[in-house]
Amino acid sequence: MVRVMFSVPKDAMKKLIGLVAFLIAIGMLLMLITHNRLVGLVIIALLLFVGYNCFCGD
Repeated sequence: MVRVMFSVPKDAMKKLIGLVAFLIAIGMLLMLITHNRLVGLVIIALLLFVGYNCFCGD
């Protein structure tokens, strides 16, 4: 059995979790303001696309 261990510094993980929590809160606030489901779905799709390109892009 081959075991691969990835070492991620705790500070980087705390910052990443903090960023995710902050962005989830921003998204929840946007959905409170926007009462239209279609606009919410468009915003979600756009932000997923941007986030994917920023995180997984070359």
